[in-house]
Amino acid sequence: MPVDGRLADAVADHRGPLLDVTALPPVPGVEVRELRVPGPPGAPPVRVRVYRPRGEPAALPAVLWIHGGGFCLGSVDSVHVGAAQAALHARAVVVAVSYRLAPEHPYPAPLDDCWAALEWTAGHTGELGADPARLAVAGASSGGALAAGLTLLARDRGGPVLHFQHLSTPVLDDRLATASMAAFTDTPVWNRRLAAESWELYLGGPGPAVPYAAPARAEDLSGLPPAYLSTAGLDPLRDEGLAYGLRLAAAGVPVEVHNFPDAHHAFVGGVPPEEQRRIGTEHLVALRAGLHAPARVRPVPGRV
Repeated sequence: MPVDGRLADAVADHRGPLLDVTALPPVPGVEVRELRVPGPPGAPPVRVRVYRPRGEPAALPAVLWIHGGGFCLGSVDSVHVGAAQAALHARAVVVAVSYRLAPEHPYPAPLDDCWAALEWTAGHTGELGADPARLAVAGASSGGALAAGLTLLARDRGGPVLHFQHLSTPVLDDRLATASMAAFTDTPVWNRRLAAESWELYLGGPGPAVPYAAPARAEDLSGLPPAYLSTAGLDPLRDEGLAYGLRLAAAGVPVEVHNFPDAHHAFVGGVPPEEQRRIGTEHLVALRAGLHAPARVRPVPGRV
């Protein structure tokens, strides 16, 4: 959702009540239901929407689907169609999580909500018709920061064991020190100014982030699940995504990285329809391949 002006001012324009699940546009071949699952200690329950392809009797991989929006915008409504398509084309149970948003709820509240949803998913695979050995996380933009943060938490807390991570134009580094962040100061969709404000809103003020909030700050990336990571060539987040992918590979994590050179952040704005279809298809193919890939023997987990 393109933002003119300040993110904080856009909150009032873009926020609103979520649709009732019965009012969501139907996606043929996919069933969806909404649940409230236990939240973090002392916090409200977390709303999740569970998507499952119809007529699939086998235990399917499960993926926690985390929306983007600069940590303060976006919702499960905004990813409804994408989550349903992912369930259908990747043959998976997709659990889309409605986490609390900044600035009212800065870090760690959004990550804590996602962690609660991940733990619930891992503990209810039988009810979901999911394979407990094929649990994954997926996130776009700031959802990518939360997804990557979950992989670090899961490693350092000893589970749930994650089979795969899918990161699309992810937010990863609060330091804003890359060449692409310096170059793209007024680009459409996302730019350095918006990136700086989103981090300040998420962190609750200026100051350095911890690795679970900004995964690029993690010193050790070993023991993380295999990854697919995409970046956009005209995105200020490009270089932090590429650097993170290279660091995953250097740490022994199987990773596929694809930079789409002529695209803006999140692959919207100025991308021809046929290119958008190609990018969307690749993301679905990569998700399916990662979810259904054979399990790998993991290195001994490290620490951030």
